[in-house]
Amino acid sequence: MNVLVFDIETIPDIDGARRLYDLHGLSDEDVARAVFHLRRQQAGTDFLRHHLHRIVAISAVLTSGDRFKVWSLGDEDSTEQDLLQRFFDGIERYTPRLVSWNGSGFDLPVIHYRSLLYPLNAERYWDTGQHDNQFRYNNYLSRYHERHTDLMDVLAAYQPRAAIRLDEIATICGFPGKMGMDGSKVWETWLNGDIKAIRDYCETDVLNTYLVYLNWERNRGNIDQQQYQQQCGKVREALQSSAKDHLLEFEKSWVEL
Repeated sequence: MNVLVFDIETIPDIDGARRLYDLHGLSDEDVARAVFHLRRQQAGTDFLRHHLHRIVAISAVLTSGDRFKVWSLGDEDSTEQDLLQRFFDGIERYTPRLVSWNGSGFDLPVIHYRSLLYPLNAERYWDTGQHDNQFRYNNYLSRYHERHTDLMDVLAAYQPRAAIRLDEIATICGFPGKMGMDGSKVWETWLNGDIKAIRDYCETDVLNTYLVYLNWERNRGNIDQQQYQQQCGKVREALQSSAKDHLLEFEKSWVEL
């Protein structure tokens, strides 16, 4: 079975906010300040509604047979449209089980809204049996199907009051969790022109998610302890052989419980 763990990082959709709130003539930073202020007035939080997020990074872990890969889609200059099409192309090619942490609550709704801006082909993703009858009973859209597994949702028994942050459960399990950055710093990092740091951070998030996923797979009997250790060993080897500092640091911060 192919497994694709994914995560997105976003910044405010400045162009969309200008049109929506008639903020023409303001700088990007002032537009962001205005929409953050409006959101605080509305809901007491800076966290914007899904349609006002612009995707600047999509990172993934792919396992296919003996293959393990962690990377960020496209490159540092990729457009949002390119990132989205690469994401949907991966689904078309591998028909993987998608795995996320809060993907149903955030990542996928943002992807849905942002995809409306572009002429993208996402036929496989949206299939609920129209093209492949097997997708009628197990597709990417239904909450209780496994073709997309939102680990946060599943582990919380589908109870919002039981949901927790990825970095907390990852840390408790001995995995690195957050490493010097979190989602609240993405906009500041973007303004500083450091898209690489955003992509690196996103990659550590998908690694944490994948390792928690392996624990869950062991718990429900899909892999035994020996297979679990083999899979963890494969991840460690891939990270140790990487030339990327953030992946090497992740491996060194990983504690065996």
